Amino acid sequence: MESRGFYNISGRSNGQFSVDTIIQFDYKMGVSPMSLYCATGSADTDLSSSQLKDLLAESLARLGPRNRVLAVPPDQTRFHSRAGELTRYAWQHYGERLRAVLPALGTHAPMQPAQIAHMYGDVPLNLFRVHNWRTDIETLGEVPAEFIREQSEGKLNYAWPAQVNRHVSQGGFDLILSIGQVVPHEVIGMANYTKNILVGTGGREGINRSHYLGAVYGMERIMGRAENPVRSVLNYASDHFLRHLPIVYVLTVVGRKADDELAVRGLFIGDDAECFHLAAELSLKVNFEMLEESIRKAVVYLDPDEFHSTWLGNKAVYRTRMALADNAELIILAPGVKEFGEDKAIDALIRKYGYRGTSATLQAVDADADIANDLSAAAHLIHGSSEGRFTITWCPGHLTREEVEGVGFNYGDLGAMLARYDPTKLHHGYNHIESEEIFFVANPGLGLWAHRSRF
Repeated sequence: MESRGFYNISGRSNGQFSVDTIIQFDYKMGVSPMSLYCATGSADTDLSSSQLKDLLAESLARLGPRNRVLAVPPDQTRFHSRAGELTRYAWQHYGERLRAVLPALGTHAPMQPAQIAHMYGDVPLNLFRVHNWRTDIETLGEVPAEFIREQSEGKLNYAWPAQVNRHVSQGGFDLILSIGQVVPHEVIGMANYTKNILVGTGGREGINRSHYLGAVYGMERIMGRAENPVRSVLNYASDHFLRHLPIVYVLTVVGRKADDELAVRGLFIGDDAECFHLAAELSLKVNFEMLEESIRKAVVYLDPDEFHSTWLGNKAVYRTRMALADNAELIILAPGVKEFGEDKAIDALIRKYGYRGTSATLQAVDADADIANDLSAAAHLIHGSSEGRFTITWCPGHLTREEVEGVGFNYGDLGAMLARYDPTKLHHGYNHIESEEIFFVANPGLGLWAHRSRF
C-alpha cells in the first residue's frame, strides 16, 4: 500500500536540497525511504504553533511505534528556540511513552521548577532529569589526536573524548529526540545537531577540549559556518560512536520580523546531517546581518529570564564583535546578571584571570594548572575579550563595580543606562538618541552581525 507525502524542501540546480521548493515523494506506508522527515521553511515563513504541532506529529508518525522516548531539548537560555513548545507536543504525542526529558545543560546551572514551567508548560516536572557535566557521563570512544592536530592546523595535540550523559547511552530508549535551534554560534559555527548531544549532554573533558579547539582556531573563522574544525570533530565522534543510538534531530530556525517580533522560519527533522545543513542554510538567510558600515556604538539588552551570568551574556560580545569598528563602544544592559560563571569553579577562574585577551589567556594556560585543567573556561575568556580593539561596558543588575572592573570590563550603572537606552523604546538596528547614533540588539542569541571586512 502506498501513500504520497509532500514536504517543503529546497532544490538547487545541482540536485541538492535547498529551501522553498516543494518536492513530492513516494513512500510505503510506515516505511520512510529517507532520513529527512520534515524540511519546511523560507526567509518569509511564519510557522504557527498548530503548524509546528502538526509537522512534528506527522514526522513522529513516520518513525513508527516507539515505547521508550527521551527528549533532549535546551534549557531556558534557548527559550526563544520554541524547543520547549516542541517538547510539549512530543509529550502530548507519546504520553507516558515519553519517559524522560534531559535538558542539554552543558556547563549551565540546573533549571529551576519555575523555569521548567515557563519553558515547557504542563510537561510533568517528574519527567525532568538534571545533567551534571562532571559526574553523569560515559565515554563512548576517542577522536584520535592526529585528527585534532590536523583540524587545529597543528596547534593542538590531544585526543577528544566522545562523552554523553548516561541517560543517553544507557537508558534503553528506542527514540532520542534532540530538539533545538540552529543559529550562528561562537564555538561550533552553527549551533545544534551533534553539539546538542556531545556538548549539551557532554562531559568535562569533551566540553573543555572542543571549546578550546574553537578558540585556538579562531572564533571569527568559525561563526556562521556550518563546516569547521569543531564541527568536524563532533561529526567524527557521531559517525563512529553514536550510530547505535536512535537519535532524531528536531531543528528550528527562528528569525525576526519587520515589527521585531519573532517567527519560526523553518522546521527540519531528520536523523543525519542533511536536516542540519538545510537548517544552517536558512539560518544564514535570517539570522546573519552583513553590515555595510562598522558599528561605532552598540547597545545590547539581555533578557533577565535568560541571562544570569557573563558566561551566557557575553554573547553580546561574541555575536557583535565582527561588526564593531576599532575603538567602538559596546554597552551591555544586563538586569539579571549576578555571576560570571554558571559553574562555581568556572566562576572562580573568570574572577581570577579575567577577560584579558588571547595572549594573556594562552600564557595563563601554559603557566597555571587550574586554568589548564578547565580549557572551556580559557576558551570563554578568549571569546569574551575585545582583544583591546573596542571597549566593553557591562551594566549588570547584581554585580558590583569592583567585580566587573576586576575581570577587565568597564562598569556602567544599570539604572542610568536603562534611562538613556530604554529597550522598550528602541527598535532593532540603528536608533538616534539625542545627538548620538546607536545600533540596538534586543537579544544577541538570535543572530550574528558582521562588517564585510571582518567576515
